[in-house]
Amino acid sequence: MALLSRTLLVTAVLLTPLTATGRAAAVADCASSVPFVSGEGGYDTYRIPAAVTTGRGTLLAFAEGRHDGAGDTGNIDVVLRRSADGGCTWGPLTVVAAGDGDTRGNPAPVVDPATGAIVLVTSYNSGAVTEGQIMRGEVTPEQSRRVFVQRSWDDGRTFSAPQDITGQVKRPDWRWYATGPGHAVALRQGPHAGRLVVPSNHSAAPPPGSADTGQESRYYGGHAIYSDDGGTTWHLGFVDDAYDGRNNANETTAAELPDGRIYFNSRDQHGSSSGTRLDSWSADGGRSLTRPYEVQPTLDEVPVVQASVLQLPGAGAPLLFSGPSVPTARQSMALWRSDDGGVTFTRAVTLSTDRAAYSDLVRVDQETVGVLYETGTANPYETIEFRRLPAGQLQQ
Repeated sequence: MALLSRTLLVTAVLLTPLTATGRAAAVADCASSVPFVSGEGGYDTYRIPAAVTTGRGTLLAFAEGRHDGAGDTGNIDVVLRRSADGGCTWGPLTVVAAGDGDTRGNPAPVVDPATGAIVLVTSYNSGAVTEGQIMRGEVTPEQSRRVFVQRSWDDGRTFSAPQDITGQVKRPDWRWYATGPGHAVALRQGPHAGRLVVPSNHSAAPPPGSADTGQESRYYGGHAIYSDDGGTTWHLGFVDDAYDGRNNANETTAAELPDGRIYFNSRDQHGSSSGTRLDSWSADGGRSLTRPYEVQPTLDEVPVVQASVLQLPGAGAPLLFSGPSVPTARQSMALWRSDDGGVTFTRAVTLSTDRAAYSDLVRVDQETVGVLYETGTANPYETIEFRRLPAGQLQQ
């Protein structure tokens, strides 16, 4: 009976088109909403947005709910709000992965194209330790960064318990580890169609014989993890392991291009090269990069921050990038577009001049693109806002 129920659910999800609800006309004049307000719902601060649209057209907005303050460590849950009208209104806040005193975060959701299930990959560490302690190797393996996966078979209403996949995707000499944050990628084309790819980053221990000098950031690197069976088993893909301090790949976002390649764009965390964004491509489903990460010079307005990319569908459609647009501050959320698969970007629209930080791009429906982003007037972490934009406006 359980197998039959799941089969019927998957069939319903896959046969329901993205535009079947007809909600586009009903919410045509809905420009924005605010699903997360810091200080509400039992949390001091909401941070680290991620968004996906399910096969039924439901918009899922994930975030970290930080109980005790705005800091990156401590008692942190992964939380969710669902929208049935394209992000105009939101259902109640639910907890997807409870920290219970520890830190759970860096949500990287993706919809499995084979089954319609929502697959969520997150990161974990003990709430009693800091990122600096983890990067210096001052913690036990149990306290350090670990990786978990969850699934939802009911359109994001409930999720399975977190399953630890650390042993499949983290090398023994790695210390820090972060998935995304932001939506992951489900490949639609070529020999790896159906593969789930999660852009990630890590830090490595110094080489044997060298001492920890406090310059832990020079050992940052990017990598990808992937699953070919809907998130049941996971594999380590490419690993950026130069560790020379020049280009320090950190929080990473990805998109599948129309030719089937994956474009990776990463935050450069205090690298010595001139630039704040790094990028590269993969032609084999994330197993390797076509070249090492290098600076993306046409995004030099973006400060050091997480960002997001999204490929719009259709012939000649652009690749979009979202991030703050003041080089010296987390402020003025904007969108850029690329018409050459990420080789160059040009500014398309500035959403606001308010303070702004992390963001995630999502395709709401065939006519609408959404941006879920941190913003506020006094600081960027007062709210997480959802902004709706006509896709046609971004393709001109």
